[in-house]
Amino acid sequence: MPFHIIRNDITKVEADIIVNTANPEPVIGDGTDSAIYQAAGKELLLAERMKIGGIAPGEAAITPAFDLSAKYIIHTVGPAWLDGNHGEYDVLRSCYSNSLSMAEQVKAESIAFPLIATGVYGFPKNEALDIALSEIGKFLLTHDMNIILVVFDKESFQISEQLMGEIDQYIDEFGIDQLYTGEYTERTDMYRRRRLQEQAECEVDEEVLSAAYAPIIAENDDSSLEDILDNTGETFQQCLLRLIRESGVDEVEIYKKANIDRKLFSSIRCKVNYKPKKKTAVALAIALELDMLTMMDLLSRAEIAFSPSNKFDLIISYCVTNSIYDIYEINAILFQYDQPTLCDF
Repeated sequence: MPFHIIRNDITKVEADIIVNTANPEPVIGDGTDSAIYQAAGKELLLAERMKIGGIAPGEAAITPAFDLSAKYIIHTVGPAWLDGNHGEYDVLRSCYSNSLSMAEQVKAESIAFPLIATGVYGFPKNEALDIALSEIGKFLLTHDMNIILVVFDKESFQISEQLMGEIDQYIDEFGIDQLYTGEYTERTDMYRRRRLQEQAECEVDEEVLSAAYAPIIAENDDSSLEDILDNTGETFQQCLLRLIRESGVDEVEIYKKANIDRKLFSSIRCKVNYKPKKKTAVALAIALELDMLTMMDLLSRAEIAFSPSNKFDLIISYCVTNSIYDIYEINAILFQYDQPTLCDF
């Protein structure tokens, strides 16, 4: 898939380009910089780096990767954190945008980033993560490239404490230890009532709405089994394509926002009875910015359900109910909670 978050040593990642958080001068620094020099071959890489000379904060330069499995190393200099009022945010954005532009110039198909400037430079991890995800997401809307965000350990990765607190509260209130089926059903009914009210305000026929969420076989229905089977509802594929048309958003934008590649989306588009994996279906619902009720209806057409005892499901529910539809932010949240991300199709 276009974007992945993984926990690994960046020198061991398979990618065309490895990004190094470089020292501004051609000397070997600490942390990631030191590890990359050691893995690539210290003498050879340092000699190439000396040819480049100094690199200004936010700028990037490229060298061969030597003993690494990558083809190239992009060296970019992050900002030293002072207080956030000295251009640190703009410099960090430039690190990502300039590195991606350089990767495009050499026709790289994949690139692996560390979380730039969060080590000895002291950039706050949650804010550095927000910038990384924003710049990567912006690039992938108009480019095709596999981008990997590599996190060395748990301490290196952090979403905001406020967001974590809200998610923890949501899980404690609605899931895991305390959430029973009855409570979950009540909450689902609440979404249904809210949706019906919103639709009623738009002067939509309530009978049509009720029919849309009626049981497959209505009470006192004397239709034969053959009649019922001849009148099945939309498949997942049909429902998805209808929702895309109704959204007015181009299909390419939808599958890019879902972090799904063109080949997978083409398979869905060409097969009326396509049965997606759960994460694929959820990613497409997120890209369409569906409300909870509409998302559940779409997923049900692929025989997918949410469970009140599943942390992944609860996190997705939290995001949808709080209008968090950025696939990269959602993946970061899932990664923080050690859940499968929506880039692991």
